[in-house]
Amino acid sequence: MDVTATSTSPGIKFDEPTQTLRIWGESYPENAFEFYRPLLKWLDARVNTAPLTVEMDVTYMNTSSVKCVIDMFDRLEEGHQAGGAVCVVWRHRVEDERARELGEEFKEDLTLPFEMHAYA
Repeated sequence: MDVTATSTSPGIKFDEPTQTLRIWGESYPENAFEFYRPLLKWLDARVNTAPLTVEMDVTYMNTSSVKCVIDMFDRLEEGHQAGGAVCVVWRHRVEDERARELGEEFKEDLTLPFEMHAYA
């Protein structure tokens, strides 16, 4: 999984050695459901087969992107509930309250390990 970031869509990269999926940038593509569809299919095939850490560092998401990320977290939650080693690391700038609050809202709805990390 390797998607180049644009001005309206996040970058997505899977690092095989660390089993880490990184998602960064802004997310307001013209069709978020179409943009995230390959990622969701990739997760469906992978979430129950190996450990997986998802690192999110998204500075802005529109409503349809939030829905897609909820779908992604639902898949991760299912993997966690099935005994998979799944976790989320939500990164945000110290001064970005909107990103922090969004991460906290996602975290509230999940039982899987979910870490919040602020950076300067």
